Amino acid sequence: MPLPKIDQPLFELTIPSSQEKIRYRPFTVKEEKILLIARESGEISQIFLAIEQVVDNCIQENIDVKKLATFDLEYIILNIRSKAVNDQLEFKIPNPDDKEGKELNLSFNVKDVKIARLEECEKKIEISNDHFLMMRYPTLIELQTLMDKNKDIDAAFDIMVSCIDKVVSADGENVYSLSDFSKDEINDFVESLSSNAIKSIQTFFQTIPALRIECPYTNENGEEKTFVIEGMQSFFM
Repeated sequence: MPLPKIDQPLFELTIPSSQEKIRYRPFTVKEEKILLIARESGEISQIFLAIEQVVDNCIQENIDVKKLATFDLEYIILNIRSKAVNDQLEFKIPNPDDKEGKELNLSFNVKDVKIARLEECEKKIEISNDHFLMMRYPTLIELQTLMDKNKDIDAAFDIMVSCIDKVVSADGENVYSLSDFSKDEINDFVESLSSNAIKSIQTFFQTIPALRIECPYTNENGEEKTFVIEGMQSFFM
């Protein structure tokens, strides 16, 4: 007689960027091992791939995980982890007040995590009196490329251009999806933009939303301090 199959409970959450509701299950031992192996590797690229794999396994909807905005993926994996383990996440950091490099124990509740800059980040970018751009948030792998200092300028520029989703006429009647055009056509278009438009695109990337939480603590001198966590790399250090 085979061993029984253990059913996992389902939970619901709302994806921050789209407000779409999805169902998910907690991760199992199998998926926890995937995360642990990636974390022990110390390679951020391996951690990113592991997160994508675990989220893809656990969500119950037909969603292309590789196309999710980075902060959406961050939010989903933290909620999956909270249902599999608990809402409290503990971690250690080098104590900034200790010259000997002692570690500081901190913790936070997943329910207290916020999405920073979600309202401030402007996806609509005016490029002329007649047209504007609609941007999309970069995916996890794209953001990794932008963060990787070893990547050349052309690679980072290609990622920035790839996040231009549409060109729209001011009256909204004409919509040009950049996925319908060749790379050469897109490059010619981008090179024709004004310097102000390029600065606005750069501002978009500088203000991309991210998970954020402030962890208050008291140092050895009794002083009240706050450690700010923001972004995937901080949450899974």
